[in-house]
Amino acid sequence: MYDVHEPEPVLIVGAGLVGLTTALALHHHGVPAVVVEKHSGTSIQPKARRFNFRTMEVFRAIGVADAVYAAAEGLAAHQGMRAGRTLVESEPLPPPPHVDYADLLAASPERSCLVAQDLLEPVLLREARDRGIPVHFATTLTDLADDGTGVTATLTGAAATDGALAASFGAGSAIEATGVGAPGDATVVRASYLVGADGAHSTVRSLLGIERSGLGALGDAVTVYFRADLGALTAGREFNICQTEHPAAPGALASVDGRYRWMFMTGLLLPVADDPTAPADPRWADVVRTAIGAPDVPVEVLSALAWQPTMRVADRFSAGRVLLAGDAAHVMTPYAAAGANTGIQDADNLAWKIAAIRSGTGGAALLDSYHDERHPVAYHVAEQSALRTGGLRDLAPPTLDHPFALVAGAQYTAGAVVDDGRGPQPTDRLELSGRPGTRLPHLPLAGGRSTLDLAGAEPVLLPAPDAAGWRAAAEKLSVPVADAGPGWPAAAGLAGDGALLVRPDRIVGWRSPTTSDDPIRALTSAIDAILGR
Repeated sequence: MYDVHEPEPVLIVGAGLVGLTTALALHHHGVPAVVVEKHSGTSIQPKARRFNFRTMEVFRAIGVADAVYAAAEGLAAHQGMRAGRTLVESEPLPPPPHVDYADLLAASPERSCLVAQDLLEPVLLREARDRGIPVHFATTLTDLADDGTGVTATLTGAAATDGALAASFGAGSAIEATGVGAPGDATVVRASYLVGADGAHSTVRSLLGIERSGLGALGDAVTVYFRADLGALTAGREFNICQTEHPAAPGALASVDGRYRWMFMTGLLLPVADDPTAPADPRWADVVRTAIGAPDVPVEVLSALAWQPTMRVADRFSAGRVLLAGDAAHVMTPYAAAGANTGIQDADNLAWKIAAIRSGTGGAALLDSYHDERHPVAYHVAEQSALRTGGLRDLAPPTLDHPFALVAGAQYTAGAVVDDGRGPQPTDRLELSGRPGTRLPHLPLAGGRSTLDLAGAEPVLLPAPDAAGWRAAAEKLSVPVADAGPGWPAAAGLAGDGALLVRPDRIVGWRSPTTSDDPIRALTSAIDAILGR
């Protein structure tokens, strides 16, 4: 853990998937955080459901993976894709011909899982509160000011008026003013940093005046969230998504709990209410029954929400000590929950950097690397997600990245990394071979551990077995050293006397395939570059 030199906690605006993950990741690195959310609770809509193995690696690192897998048990059998005129008439779709799942299983100690967002957010909330992280609902950010040494934020709502928010920040957090007792009173708090994880219509982004770029709105859609006991109809037809091709009900059915809760996404534009709690047009129940292919099945429509598949990415992910993450930074089409997964990896990237800067270990330039690294990755994923929005029967065009490369094959080419001149990461396949800026290669270690578990609270040296010079330099400089096992050099592109540095977010920060004439100087330079010093 880093020693904290700045007493004020980090203020996180937004208690969705990304905000809660950011709080948990900060706590993992020894940084206190306070979370506020304008809504009265976690999501009441299923929304995102597919969480890929890179996200599960983040959850593994912060100690919540087992709880997430437990929440996903209800959909464990609902992994495949189907298509047909209706659900009843549907057939299973074969896996894409260019996808080798053996590669996927070898790439990570974790696996992807299906769990609805309205089930996952309460899991993360419970984990946060179990760790003592304050989370305040019905609390709204109305203003912020960054003076270069911290962020002053004005908050209104229940927690602001009953003193709970002030208690969360404490006397050491420089609370400048409180208004307690009357509706509309505000609490003004002092935070070391502020993370805007407050969604596509982000107040934080608006207050910063940050514009967005991208393809914009790509059409119109409606998601119908409904209850129906389809246990008998789906036995032997278990699915993640089922494309329906009936002319009166074209769209896709998605499993939420595998029996009673479902979503139907369609381009049909029957009337919908602005309020998700308002009664839905009764015609939606008929459309859903048509898509299912069972005209007599009882259907209770819980909501029908209109939305637009959209690709918009903030032009800046940071402004001083205020940072954007998740949908506040990048809005994507819902391909494989790309937006949620990308946002969780934003949190993973950001947390260790804030921890390093707060402690004085990292320089101010380290904060700039957040935008430098995450913006190009998020823009690329958003663009690829938009290109993949279409029917399940369509094969991906050859210009698109390999799906596993899109999940785990991103490379940071600028930021807190040292380029070794070996060229860019390929995108037509998943190749994790130790390039700086890419996720550390996974090799299994004893006791169910992985090389990914060797990452620590600060950059860690992983030397090859014969790298005595690098080991001696690390000892001289008090750089942590970890043993990655005998298969490590080949997997990481190292000779027997090479080494690499792995960042706390399991990204390779620097690699030297062989030894150096001056390992102390080379290692010092690499550490300084990674930590922005």
